Amino acid sequence: MNTTNTRTIAALLMSACLLCLAPVVSSAASAAAATTARDVVPAAGVPWSQLAPEQQRVLEPYRERWNQLPPERQQAIARGAERWQQMTPEQQQQAQQRFQQWQNLPPAERQKAHQRYQQFRDLPPEDQQRLREGFHKYQSLPPEQREQLRERWQDMTPEQRQKMQERWKNATPEQREKMRKRMQERQERGAT
Repeated sequence: MNTTNTRTIAALLMSACLLCLAPVVSSAASAAAATTARDVVPAAGVPWSQLAPEQQRVLEPYRERWNQLPPERQQAIARGAERWQQMTPEQQQQAQQRFQQWQNLPPAERQKAHQRYQQFRDLPPEDQQRLREGFHKYQSLPPEQREQLRERWQDMTPEQRQKMQERWKNATPEQREKMRKRMQERQERGAT
């Protein structure tokens, strides 16, 4: 496979990584959590007394200022507490680590991440799903292969990256699949 095709795949994977900064929860779990949260959270804010005891425990740091929060913020926080309760301890630990990483980002990096996330949210559902699948494939690669892809991406000029992104974007699903297969074959040859 030629370098351009390899770099196209690398660009897609890196784009998927950047677009998927937030943890991806299975659609079934997300739908269940959202339905539960909508059933519990009234449209005009959430009085503290109407939160479930478990939510109150999770949201204790907000108790003093809860009534000063805008209704939409109350709803978002209550939904977050609902999702938190459904996480395993490992997922909670991972979420705490991600939150800490987020807090440590410089404001410009946070803004860039917000913009990428909004770009992702603006994509059609099928494109979002395709990016999620690409991200999961990337995550499942051995660390050495992920590092190789990151290095290839970083070695590219901005023009090469843009060209690769456009090529991937304009490719048909069949062309993308061929590109994926060639990339995989090349990685397998390189690993042996």
